[in-house]
Amino acid sequence: MSTMSKTVQYADADIFTAIAHPVRRQILDRLVGGEESVTQIAAPFDITRPAISQHLRILKDVGLVVEERHGRERLYRLQPQRLYEVRNWLEKYDHFWRSHLAD
Repeated sequence: MSTMSKTVQYADADIFTAIAHPVRRQILDRLVGGEESVTQIAAPFDITRPAISQHLRILKDVGLVVEERHGRERLYRLQPQRLYEVRNWLEKYDHFWRSHLAD
């Protein structure tokens, strides 16, 4: 199985796989500033709006974003609590980094 197909196939089950894709990380970065529509999110990217929607679906499936419908428009908002899982995992390496990078 290629890395790309793993990133798509299992992204909805694993937060680490979901955030492995650079476009999804950039989407999360955008949503730190507040909720946005798919059109607003897609504007700076050089990929199709349906591709952005697929990335948003993956982020929604892992619980990193929530979607609210306002009429015909869907607004997406960051749900950062799931990132604690990533933060907790990285904290395990904090002592290692401090001791090895301080040299």
